[in-house]
Amino acid sequence: MEAIFDDITAVLRQPRTDVWGKVRAIVLDLAGKLFTGLAIGVGFAIVRAIAG
Repeated sequence: MEAIFDDITAVLRQPRTDVWGKVRAIVLDLAGKLFTGLAIGVGFAIVRAIAG
């Protein structure tokens, strides 16, 4: 029985992995691509409006 409690305490003392780290990286990457696309689109619209 003591071995079970030793295993449980050993697991609880281990450093926890950041599960949301990958999700944050993906979301930030997608947000960057979205804002870059918006900036390019707005720039293109302004150039067409001036040239138009």
